[in-house]
Amino acid sequence: MLADDTTPRAWLAELAGRVRGWLWLTGAAGLAAGLCTVVQMGLLAWLVDQLVTRSRDPAELAPVFGLLLGVLALRAVAQWAQERAAFEAGYRVRERVREQLLDHLVALGPVGLGDRHTAGLGQQWVEQVEALDGYFARFLPQLGLVMALPLVILAVVAWLDWLAALLLLASAPLIPLFMALVGMGAERLNREQFESVTRLAGHFLDRVRGIATLQLFNRARESTREVYVAADDYRRRSLRTLRLAFLSSAVLEFFASVAIAVVAIYIGFGLLGYIAFGPADSLTLFSGLLILLLAPEFFQPLRTLSQHYHDRAAALGAADGLVALLKEPAAAPFRPAPADREAPRITLRGVTLRHRGRDARLGPFGLSVAPGECVALVGPSGSGKSSLLQLLGGFLAPEGGEATITPRGPLAWMDQRPWLVQGSLADNLRLAAPAADEAALWQALCEVHLEALVAGLPAGLDTPLGERGVGLSGGQAQRLALARVFLAEAPLLLLDEPTAGLDADTEAAVIEALQRLMQRGATVVIATHQPALCAAADRVVELNVSGASREVADV
Repeated sequence: MLADDTTPRAWLAELAGRVRGWLWLTGAAGLAAGLCTVVQMGLLAWLVDQLVTRSRDPAELAPVFGLLLGVLALRAVAQWAQERAAFEAGYRVRERVREQLLDHLVALGPVGLGDRHTAGLGQQWVEQVEALDGYFARFLPQLGLVMALPLVILAVVAWLDWLAALLLLASAPLIPLFMALVGMGAERLNREQFESVTRLAGHFLDRVRGIATLQLFNRARESTREVYVAADDYRRRSLRTLRLAFLSSAVLEFFASVAIAVVAIYIGFGLLGYIAFGPADSLTLFSGLLILLLAPEFFQPLRTLSQHYHDRAAALGAADGLVALLKEPAAAPFRPAPADREAPRITLRGVTLRHRGRDARLGPFGLSVAPGECVALVGPSGSGKSSLLQLLGGFLAPEGGEATITPRGPLAWMDQRPWLVQGSLADNLRLAAPAADEAALWQALCEVHLEALVAGLPAGLDTPLGERGVGLSGGQAQRLALARVFLAEAPLLLLDEPTAGLDADTEAAVIEALQRLMQRGATVVIATHQPALCAAADRVVELNVSGASREVADV
């Protein structure tokens, strides 16, 4: 999590510090390529001067032609090194940012991410992180080149003709001045564009997920129109950004072209003898041609920087959203000890809870659960049953009081609406145990009495499921999630309404499987309203809205 006073620019600067070596290498390779260009232009101007004014035989100049080819090859190698180093800088930054985001998303957990749309998070993960690449791979290295290479070229031109150098120097400030004016609006437009595409992603995904409901209520046509309006808004914002980028490029090209034209007019009239002021009389074909060849190269770093200035605006716009996400407060990171399989003891003393963005405060709670004990939490909605489970799972940090789980080993979580991913039955089972073999998967299915159902399917364990378990009934999805709990073999089980919405027969099957799970000696905490599930627990603890708790049954 980032500090509250971290700004997007400070965060980008911190990331740049992590790849400083690659940025320096990119700049050095770019400077080497620029110096090769200066040498190339000098050799080319000298060869033309020798061939035209001195009428030398081209065969006599073969060594110089060979040197020119060597410089061209060296320039190509330098440009390749520049591109390669720039790619590495951008890649390493994106890799670091994605690691940072993933760690923070894990720390936020399902509670912290409850008010964020998955489509919006996906858009930030992909597009906003990718938008940082141009800033580190192109803009920052070019920013260093624009301070060094034009000065080298200006020094060469001044050595040849100080008046031509003054003409170049007088026109150079116009480009960065206009870039600054453009950047004031480009950053805001890019930020609005990222916000728009995030809303569009969530809007579209919601409509796709609810297409069946929309068709049942005859709202599909209106929903299509809403998606079109949202997409058209994003189109307009994107075109506005592109229009500004193209306009700025056109103006910058205009200033550069005018400056080069002025230098060309000066060189031409000086060679013709129409200008007798200053060093014009001493102009030769070599010096005049070299100045003309170097004039576009003087402006090229500035023009390239102006092209990449859009990358800076895009990165700052993306950084606003990424920094806001990374600043969100998260619970203390849950770091289980994978090797510790001992059933833990749970002790809560005066624990108070508050969800982010809510005024309601829950607690203080007091609870003690012995190792291997099964406790059922009951109470009206809003009394804090699910919040207590989230606290024990490490998804929610206590506002006050003390909560200890000793030892802190792996845990298994089962919700009343288990999450099933799009994939095969085996893929969903292996979410809890990636290394489980087929025999272990069938054993887990036997524990929840799903083996007959799966064996009767044509593809067996390879039967595909849709997102959220499309293809299974509610009871079958619950039992499949319970099979994952068996596979996890965790010493701490947290179950939130595991039998909610099930018919009596399916509920009895799930409770029977839970009782076999409890016999393994794990510590189990269940939030429930179901009497049958309470009867299977060792103790029942009732919570009320004020946070008080009392034991209401011993079984």
